[in-house]
Amino acid sequence: MATHYSSSAPPVRLGRHSLQALIDALRGDGYTVIGPRLEDAAIVYAPLESADSLPEGWVDQQEGGHYRLLRGERPALFDYVVGPHSWKRYLYPPRQRLWQAHKQGKGWRVKEPLDNTAPYAFIGVRSCEIHAMRIQDRVFDNGAFADPAYIKRRQQAFIVAVNCAHPAATCFCTSMNSGPRAKEGFDLCMTELLDEQRHEFLVEAGSDKGAALLTRLPHRPCDENDLRQAEAVATAASQAMQREMAPDVAALLKRHPEHPRWQEVAQRCLSCANCTQVCPTCFCSTVEDVTDLSGQTAQRWRQWDSCFTLDFSYIHGGSIRRETRSRYRQWMTHKLSTWHDQFDTSGCVGCGRCITWCPVGIDITEEAKAIRDSEGGT
Repeated sequence: MATHYSSSAPPVRLGRHSLQALIDALRGDGYTVIGPRLEDAAIVYAPLESADSLPEGWVDQQEGGHYRLLRGERPALFDYVVGPHSWKRYLYPPRQRLWQAHKQGKGWRVKEPLDNTAPYAFIGVRSCEIHAMRIQDRVFDNGAFADPAYIKRRQQAFIVAVNCAHPAATCFCTSMNSGPRAKEGFDLCMTELLDEQRHEFLVEAGSDKGAALLTRLPHRPCDENDLRQAEAVATAASQAMQREMAPDVAALLKRHPEHPRWQEVAQRCLSCANCTQVCPTCFCSTVEDVTDLSGQTAQRWRQWDSCFTLDFSYIHGGSIRRETRSRYRQWMTHKLSTWHDQFDTSGCVGCGRCITWCPVGIDITEEAKAIRDSEGGT
């Protein structure tokens, strides 16, 4: 991915009121600003015009198969963790037209769609989500099979990260080396500093583009106390992490393609595909060809799919993975093991969405631990 992040600008402090100036500056530069909003009893990512639309004072309570929003004890803007949305829905849309053809005489004229989408500015991106974007970069920016629409959206995006202060009970990013503190891959990164005396943000520039924008915003220099307080936020979040992934899980899963645990989890799994739909790195898709009633126009659409659906592995003669057991094994083994073989990285960032949004609360870390424990590990 050609996007370049580097900056030597010192961190500064922005006041709570400066967030509106940030949004206005980004919109003035032609970006469509996307940020966290409270909708449908969840924190979702949607167009953002006002800082007043941020989820002030809301926290999320998450566990396996459980998600609730609660009023927090302080007026923080980013005390929630992650919801059902990921930034993937903007960089790799759930449904996208690939081409359109119009009949001309005995032939067809094929026309690729023009992408007139304004560049996106994402506000509130967590470290695990930055890692997820970089994983998808490897998937869609891969030489001969690159996705030009994805690459364009990604290169034009402006990333405003936020360091986590309170991980959810389903988070395990520390064991995946993907958080909770963002260290790179952003244009700006904010740490919310909130106590009885102040409500400010320590802001670091991660690119020259981010540093240039900071000069246009009302800000103040930070001191050593600010840096220590920001570091304490990240340290506390890391120490509060309750789950972890089994070490060396890639080799572990390769050793156990026929482990009885696969059948045990299949007895609970509904094959609903919730885990893959909320995952920020899953990229499975299908292609659909449609025509109008006149037969004069044809279109090809790409839309998200899931390896949990029966038809996903269909070839002439039937589906390869007919049983839930084989579908769950494919998903988990690919995500945590064979993804390394394809893309030189894990396909999991430890965001915990698959645990939270599983209707029966299947926990990917628990499944890996159960297989590890069967070998006598601790």
